[in-house]
Amino acid sequence: MRIVVTGATGNIGTGVVRALRADPQVETIVGLARRPAEGVVPADVERDDLVPLFRGADAVVHLAWLFQPTRRPERTWRANVLGSLRVFEAVAAAGVPKLVHTSSIGAYSPREDDEPVGEDWPTHGWPGAAYTREKSYLERYLDAFEARHPKLDVVRLRPGFVFQRSAATAQRRLFAGPFLPGSLVRPGLIPVVPDVRGLRVQVVHTDDLADAVRRVVTRPVRGPFNIATGPVVDPRFVADLLGARTIPVPAGVVRAAVDAAWRLHAVPASPGLFDAVMRLPVLDTSRAESVLDWQPRHDAAFALKEFLAGLRAGAGADTAPLAPDRHRLHEIATGVGREP
Repeated sequence: MRIVVTGATGNIGTGVVRALRADPQVETIVGLARRPAEGVVPADVERDDLVPLFRGADAVVHLAWLFQPTRRPERTWRANVLGSLRVFEAVAAAGVPKLVHTSSIGAYSPREDDEPVGEDWPTHGWPGAAYTREKSYLERYLDAFEARHPKLDVVRLRPGFVFQRSAATAQRRLFAGPFLPGSLVRPGLIPVVPDVRGLRVQVVHTDDLADAVRRVVTRPVRGPFNIATGPVVDPRFVADLLGARTIPVPAGVVRAAVDAAWRLHAVPASPGLFDAVMRLPVLDTSRAESVLDWQPRHDAAFALKEFLAGLRAGAGADTAPLAPDRHRLHEIATGVGREP
């Protein structure tokens, strides 16, 4: 098989390339990335002609995504929405039989209780955050795209928050900014964790999501799949990992703090993103388990412990998106949340 992977140098992309390399069914992997890196083809999904790059592939795995600049949603819309549309249409034009699109738990409509949702739950996202708007819009576009191309197998993966050690610094840059002292995020040094009622998320290790990608690429499947591991993560779960106690804090207080930090340009994550996280549903992953024979090898505690260890060490990888923690002054000088 010949597989093309967009966004091959990021958190998910590096894991997917590893998983595909280990599968004897996959003979050729063509990794694409916006910024140059060893072993990848430079390609910008916003501008470059993608059809020649896709022609002859058995599947295209679309992972490319621009999180920053967070204060310019029109910029991320061009990259993430219009760029993705160019990918989808190039897949059809090149005659590729399968498209694998990495969507997100963030594409789902809000649900405030803890009843797990299947893949038939509405995907209207939360309108107050660019990330969820963009993921939701692409779900709508793919609905129409599939209707226009019924012979093309379209797979949509909707994972929870994706963690691995080598992505810890990148995620600190994207969501917390340069002022988070990663070396201090360790058991015994954080006495309390705010217990925000209703705050709970699901996570998955990068390698487990990559294994799901490998399975959908090499099997005759189509449709959406929820991908997450257990247990569900809440503030008390995090407090246990850090050996801390919890104190009740209203969500409004936390949002006000995020909003203040956002207005001061101290953090790259907007208060709208906090609102979206507070409304995420819990995922039912039984379809992936039954159709793909997929089971996560790592639980939530393992994924978070690995992430926290990477945060303390300033861990990264030899790609531009996953660069290790050496340039905080550059982050501050160029502006928190600016385009990398």
